[in-house]
Amino acid sequence: MARYYDVHPEDPQPRAIAQIVELVRAGGLIAYPTDSCYALGAQFGNKDALDRIRAIRRLDNKHHFTLVCRDFAQLGQFVNIGNDVFRSIKSVTPGSYTFILPATKEVPRRLLHPKKKTVGVRIPDNNVVQALLAELGEPLLSSTLLLPDQEDPLTQGWEIKERLDHEVDAVLDSGDCGAQPTTVVDFSSGTAEILRRGMGDPSRFE
Repeated sequence: MARYYDVHPEDPQPRAIAQIVELVRAGGLIAYPTDSCYALGAQFGNKDALDRIRAIRRLDNKHHFTLVCRDFAQLGQFVNIGNDVFRSIKSVTPGSYTFILPATKEVPRRLLHPKKKTVGVRIPDNNVVQALLAELGEPLLSSTLLLPDQEDPLTQGWEIKERLDHEVDAVLDSGDCGAQPTTVVDFSSGTAEILRRGMGDPSRFE
C-alpha cells in the first residue's frame, strides 16, 4: 500500500520531503506532481524502479526516460549541449519542457534510447519538485504518469493513490496539478524538432 503525503505546494514541509527522499534512496517508486502533470519518479540508477515504470506504463525500450534536474549545473553533467542549444533551452527554463539530448557517460546505458544514445532532461518550475531535488542531490528518473488505458495523464493525488496503490510506494499530493504533459523538443541533431506538443508553448521552437 502506497504512503500518502499531503504536501504544501509553495512551502513543502521539510520533514515530508526528507521522508520521501529517504524512500527514493531506498529504491522506492513515487508518484509526484510537477509543473505540467503527475509523473513517476525514482533514483536514476535504480534498475528495479525503471522496470516498474515500464510495467505500469507498458513502455518499450525506445521510450525516452527523463532526468529531472535541479538546475543547469546538474543538467550539464548528463547531456552534451552546445552553446546555441543551451541558449534556446535557457530561454524557457525552468518550465514545462522536456529536451532530448545526447547523453554523457554519466547516464546508465539502460536509460538511453538504444540507437540514438539520447536521454530526456528537464528543469521544472515547481517548488515541491525543487525541494525533492535539493534534498536528493541528484536528478530524479522520471516518466509522465500516463496509464496505457488513458488518453490523458492522471491529475488528482487521491485518484492516483486509488489506481496505483499497490504499484507505487508513495503518492505526493500538493493540490491542483496540470492536465497536460510537457512539450518535448528533440535537440539531438542540433536543431529543434517538436516530438510532443504539451504544456510548454511549442511555438518557441518552430
